[in-house]
Amino acid sequence: MTLEAEIRENLRALSPTHLDVINESALHHGHAGDDGSGESHWRVVIAAPQLDDLSRIARHRAIHSAIGKDIIGRIHALAIDIQ
Repeated sequence: MTLEAEIRENLRALSPTHLDVINESALHHGHAGDDGSGESHWRVVIAAPQLDDLSRIARHRAIHSAIGKDIIGRIHALAIDIQ
């Protein structure tokens, strides 16, 4: 399973109504954190009703928790856009 698929699968726990998982690693080639894997920088665009009443920090924590420590530990950067 690809890292994108793993992230997408784990975020299903939040029952999103919209979900994009975008690999932005190519945009950061040669920058800090680029480990050459092509899977170091990610963007998640998500809409999920269960995030609606949470503070910004609580939303980010919920997303990190859903993705899981294993995956978070394998990537350098995660941009989160909550719709």
